[in-house]
Amino acid sequence: MAYRTDALFRDDAYLRTADATVVAVNDRGGIILDRTIFYATSGGQPGDAGYLERADGSRIAIAATITGETKDEIIHVPAPEQAVPQVGEKVRLAIDWERRHLLMRMHAACHLLTVVCPFPITGAAVSEDDSRVDFDMPDASFSKEEVTASLMDLVRADHPIFTRLISDEELAANPSLVKSKNVRPPVGTGRIRLVCIGDNASVDSQPCGGTHVKSTGEVGEIHIGKIEKKGRENRRFRIRFGPMPAN
Repeated sequence: MAYRTDALFRDDAYLRTADATVVAVNDRGGIILDRTIFYATSGGQPGDAGYLERADGSRIAIAATITGETKDEIIHVPAPEQAVPQVGEKVRLAIDWERRHLLMRMHAACHLLTVVCPFPITGAAVSEDDSRVDFDMPDASFSKEEVTASLMDLVRADHPIFTRLISDEELAANPSLVKSKNVRPPVGTGRIRLVCIGDNASVDSQPCGGTHVKSTGEVGEIHIGKIEKKGRENRRFRIRFGPMPAN
């Protein structure tokens, strides 16, 4: 049986705590709640860690968060040797906010990179300090210094970042919204979530289910650490926090 978890982070990525009820514990000890602030691994972004606090004050450490039988079922994976909550039990949720905020900043930075490098995306992975975006491009005709400068122009402009929903039909009528070469956003629910940058999405708009900061200024200082050749027409850009190191 698949459950549906109300994903509170989709409407407010800044929620650090919330209350929820345990609706199931699977045969591997994964905990399913009626609602959650824990993002589940998908779209290149890692799932959240944190803890569930029980009524007696004891805590169940959550090491990872994944999806279950469907994308609407979110499973909280406890760290080893944790207590098992009872179905129907009320718990207080708390995410590792420092880690989550780093991931939000970095995920937004990756979107900015797709603006600076407008090529089909062949892969991506977000982490707290070193992320990558792979592009289908025959040659890296610009340097990491040039890309870094363009990224920082977008950061300093402090453009708003927001989400909106469109229909499957709107997506079909605007295929350029999909930047990934091989992965299409899920359709069939009637609603596609877009992450937009700039007033009236003037900078960028693309399907994404991840968590993001509220403005490009909140991304902070970033730089391109490396541009790698990963095939005849595949270039990997590594993006990192902080200023570009001096040569």
